[in-house]
Amino acid sequence: MKKMLAMLLVLVLVLSLSCTAALAEDVPYIGIIQQMEHVALDQAREGFIQALKDKGYEDGVNVKINYQNGQGDAANLATIADQFVGDQADLVLAIATNAATTMASKTETIPILGTAITDYATAALVESNEKPGYNISGTSDMNPVEGQIALIHELFPDAKTIGVLYTSSEPNSVLQAKMAKAAIEALNLTYVEVTVTNTNDVQQATQQIVGQCDAIYIPTDNVFASSMPIVYGVVAESKTPVIPGESGMVMAGGLCTLGLQYYDLGYQTGLMAVDVLGGADVSTMPIQFANNGYTYTFNKTMADEIGFEIPEKYLEYAQEMTVAE
Repeated sequence: MKKMLAMLLVLVLVLSLSCTAALAEDVPYIGIIQQMEHVALDQAREGFIQALKDKGYEDGVNVKINYQNGQGDAANLATIADQFVGDQADLVLAIATNAATTMASKTETIPILGTAITDYATAALVESNEKPGYNISGTSDMNPVEGQIALIHELFPDAKTIGVLYTSSEPNSVLQAKMAKAAIEALNLTYVEVTVTNTNDVQQATQQIVGQCDAIYIPTDNVFASSMPIVYGVVAESKTPVIPGESGMVMAGGLCTLGLQYYDLGYQTGLMAVDVLGGADVSTMPIQFANNGYTYTFNKTMADEIGFEIPEKYLEYAQEMTVAE
């Protein structure tokens, strides 16, 4: 009797595992291709996954999420994209422009949602923001560039020359630099720029520009976002204020910004993913912009480092920076 009962329990377990395996094969498969690792992109990914979970899609339960990081390498991104195509993913989240362009070059059928991308049209990913036309849509991280330059002018009214640092191979950085140039010159200030091609150029470029300007602006640039500790090491010594395009860059070595929250942007993209999984045609979904507005971020540690007193009206936005030992 005991032997028969044991056999029945084993049979039930085997049937249960078989049903679970069958369910696992039938759940939606979402690939995440992230250009590189830094705070903003990580936050966008976390927000995306949380939105799915809040809407009933939990990884390992009723959806399979395969996260892959290209570590800033084009060959890695191509390999990841090929993998997702081979796996016949139901949806791919592409985080940052190069990840999206690589994924889009590999498939015209798998729905792709992008995030942390400033301008989809400039990157040749869509026909227009209103009607993408291809198998890709998503959210834009377009920043209030004019407002950020105005913030520099407000905080440092004696600054006559504004330096801009960005990566020449990132289309979205080039676009923001042009916008910054227009805003700087509209204030009758002098614009100077130094560009980089990869992280190896960051220290030299920063050392070069601090001798040419009174303050530095850095757009939402992936190379600089991952290299802000290097920037910090230079500007902390030169006492040059740096206003980056987003809050993660501020807390990694900048002074302040007016920008969006990437977690919220990723969450917004996750809600779009729910619609796609429900049958929405991604090619007809307009590009969305941050719906939670912009907020200030001030790095009090950096302010103290360069001898800048944060105005009282901005103190509520001040945070201490965690400096790696």
